[in-house]
Amino acid sequence: MKRVARGFTLIELMIVVAIIGILAAVAIPSYGDYVARAQVMEALSLTSQYKIMLTEYYQDNGGFVVDGTPVNTTIIPGTTSGKYVQNVVFERQAGGTITVTATFRTTGTAKPLQGRAFGLATVDGGLTWVCGESIPAAVQPTVAQVDSKYIPAACR
Repeated sequence: MKRVARGFTLIELMIVVAIIGILAAVAIPSYGDYVARAQVMEALSLTSQYKIMLTEYYQDNGGFVVDGTPVNTTIIPGTTSGKYVQNVVFERQAGGTITVTATFRTTGTAKPLQGRAFGLATVDGGLTWVCGESIPAAVQPTVAQVDSKYIPAACR
């Protein structure tokens, strides 16, 4: 009687395991970056909601300070936190310059984002807005910024 070979040889199984290991070594870091970019999109969404409201506030009041009180999230209400974003604040500089900064939580977010910030800024009272790396150095948020590889393409 002839014996019929069934199954895989040990070398074939080892090759499959090696291929899976190589694919996992490449995919896991890429997945982490993808998760971080998705979490930055939440920050972009939370900060972007204030663009029109702050522009209208500036146009109506002639500045971001009225009677000595700077504009803040109690004067202009909106969603100031999310699943990954701890808070959103306004940082006002002189004249028509203001940054809207979203700070990420220190837990529950992707490691490279923990405690970092993403911001939008205007230097002309809301006529034009810039974000991420496009924010002028003089107006950068005071919290450490998100790394450039996680910032949406529109903000680079």
